[in-house]
Amino acid sequence: QVQLVESGGGLVQAGDSLGLACTASGRTESLFGMGWFRQAPGKEREFVAAISWGGAHTYYSDSVKGRFAISRDNAKNAVYLQMNSLKPADTALYYCAADTRAAIMEVGGDYGMDSWGKGTLVTVSS
Repeated sequence: QVQLVESGGGLVQAGDSLGLACTASGRTESLFGMGWFRQAPGKEREFVAAISWGGAHTYYSDSVKGRFAISRDNAKNAVYLQMNSLKPADTALYYCAADTRAAIMEVGGDYGMDSWGKGTLVTVSS
């Protein structure tokens, strides 16, 4: 089993940048794809970004493409999300997720993620 802990959330103004980090512990040898999802108040959880095990493949939702960047450091069992040009619409609880079952990432939907963190809140004021 893998445990995921997010950090880095906070209150920022529109146009600001913010970086999120997620560290995995437990059975980290089974970490494959990792990603970020978010859930705004009153809305369903949505995909934000994902990255393959080696980092060669990254995927973004249309709403964040060009503004957010996902990266990972396998030596630290960590995944990061750099968020630039933040908008009030980016306000949400951001969840870190990991796929512990398949080395080849499933593209679409939940991207095969089966482990989830508890989330870190990002609030963007106008």
